Amino acid sequence: MKKFEQDLQQRINEMPNSIEPERDLWTGIDIAITESSTQVSSRYEDDRRWFSSIRQPMFAFAMAASVVFVAVLMWANYSNVPETSNYPTSEQLVQMLEEQHQQQKQALLASYEGQSAVTNNWQEQLQELDDAAKAIKLALQNDPNNMALLKMLQQVHQQQISLIETVYEPKWQQI
Repeated sequence: MKKFEQDLQQRINEMPNSIEPERDLWTGIDIAITESSTQVSSRYEDDRRWFSSIRQPMFAFAMAASVVFVAVLMWANYSNVPETSNYPTSEQLVQMLEEQHQQQKQALLASYEGQSAVTNNWQEQLQELDDAAKAIKLALQNDPNNMALLKMLQQVHQQQISLIETVYEPKWQQI
């Protein structure tokens, strides 16, 4: 290993300190810089002339496209808005919810007719939920557009249905 290092050091010492090119490179570099700068400036001039020749028509086209875009957005926005008379009022919505709930509750009770209930006080719980629904309906008369109250009414109705299903469910009777 020592012989390799000595041989390497000897070859490094024999090498010249600077390497001179075989011919003058600066003339080639100068020609390349001069030629590329004239090409860039001529290309810049071509691009500038081209852009100035189409600038006004392009600006007019961009303005027209913007106006058309805004017009289409406004048309789409106003054409999709249904008339307000098609929407039910809050009172009508509450009435529809109540009718739907009563029908669902009556159908469910009719399907469980003849079966015995798991607990005896389920009708008291059902009455408490009815009282809660009445209180929510009264609050809706004072604030008819309150979506939170409408959701609460739906939840009370769903709790009543769940109570009836739980009370009459045969799997609960087997336990």
